[in-house]
Amino acid sequence: MRQGAAGADSPLKDGGAKLRAAHTEPVQVMTERISRGEFFNLYTAVFLPMFMAAVDQTLLATASPHIAAALGGVRDTSWIAVAYLLASATAVPFFGRLGDAHGRRNVLLVCLGLFTLGSLAAGASITLPQLIAARVVQGLGGGGLMIMSQALIGELVPPRQRVRFQVWFGLLYTAASITGPVLGGVVVAHASWRWLFLANAPLALFAAWRLLRLPAGDKHPSGHAADIAGNVLFALSAVTLLYWLTSGGHRFPWLSAESLVWAGVGLFALVFLVRHELRHVAPFLPVELLRERTIGRLAMLVSLFAACMFSLVFLLPLYLQFGRGISVQASGYLLLPVVGGMVVGAMVSGQILRRTGRPHWIPVTGMSVASVALFLFFFLEQSDQYTLVLGVMAGMGMGTVMSTTQLTVQTIAGRQKLGAATALVALSRTMGGAVGTALCGTIAFLSHAGGDEPGFRLAFLFLSVLAALAAFIASSVPPITLWTTEKKLPVE
Repeated sequence: MRQGAAGADSPLKDGGAKLRAAHTEPVQVMTERISRGEFFNLYTAVFLPMFMAAVDQTLLATASPHIAAALGGVRDTSWIAVAYLLASATAVPFFGRLGDAHGRRNVLLVCLGLFTLGSLAAGASITLPQLIAARVVQGLGGGGLMIMSQALIGELVPPRQRVRFQVWFGLLYTAASITGPVLGGVVVAHASWRWLFLANAPLALFAAWRLLRLPAGDKHPSGHAADIAGNVLFALSAVTLLYWLTSGGHRFPWLSAESLVWAGVGLFALVFLVRHELRHVAPFLPVELLRERTIGRLAMLVSLFAACMFSLVFLLPLYLQFGRGISVQASGYLLLPVVGGMVVGAMVSGQILRRTGRPHWIPVTGMSVASVALFLFFFLEQSDQYTLVLGVMAGMGMGTVMSTTQLTVQTIAGRQKLGAATALVALSRTMGGAVGTALCGTIAFLSHAGGDEPGFRLAFLFLSVLAALAAFIASSVPPITLWTTEKKLPVE
């Protein structure tokens, strides 16, 4: 078997001394190459599970009002998306460690089955609470699909060639995230909304057939029991705090007794989660990775990036529909410049990283550009032309983050902690997206009234500040060289 990016001698050992040395010297990486045929077989096997999980995170952004009207309960519509994101966030660290212990391909198949079961249940739902419960099951499987697909690539592909995979998967993920609302609007306009879920079943069967043709992969059992208490505390703190954020101001006043109870329970669970994770032998959260300064800051960067991206995906269609009176389907189409910008940003950043091996300034520049674009959404009087140009700018900036950050974290952590490291990035992205979307919606609709735009503009300003903070955090990450550029490794 190939040796990992840092192999058994992870840079995290010996109190991070090896990682500090890696900041000035190239990280030790495996050099064995894979052929174009192996590249194609692996990519075609894992891209579909990842696409299914990614597209379901945003698929209902434009379709939710129609679904809520059919099932009743418009007030709780946002929980169709939040339930999926929270379940995904809870599942990511668990499946990351499970994949390390039992083989990533096998765990990926289990996640695919769970995702399909949730999809079928969602398609058969007759009430909104049933649909939200089904989305929880679907999100648990979807979180596993995302993390296991990326970890499997990290296991089988050397880091320098992995850039190609990270670029393609970054494009796939961002394309799925942005085109989800477009696809949802088209399906709802021309067919039943239930097909948004039922169509996953035949796709899952094909994906399972392709995955069974891959090797099962390495197993690195930790010998420790699963951190069930950590899972429960994480889910409790996340659900209560997000419910408080999305309900305050319309279900109950912010300073009411009910509001204080929800906030208190969430903070209490969060404090106990931190104390528990610091003491547990095999914690639910990858504490040993978060203690390392570089990985911790990269996790913060990913969270802020995801808050900006997911919030833009959900906010822009609502702004176009309620603030400017554009139709549901047309508002979905106006998201396409954002995905186009992300494609360009991911491709350019991937080529720069492949040639230099130095990821440091790529996300700094990208999130700075995104911050400017989001500020102009707040500042300028909007038209379709401005929306197109600013969407491309924001997309290009945000497209620089995931491929570079994911590869950096995986390389630093080493092969034995590959699943946990990939899980940390995915958890940061999912939780950032959930929290950012909740906060953005609260800001937009607290001020929004009578069809005016001020609430949406304030939300864009909030996202601009988050993007600027992400750029600042990215600039504070110590520079690291992932590989030297003296030799170029051909694909074949």
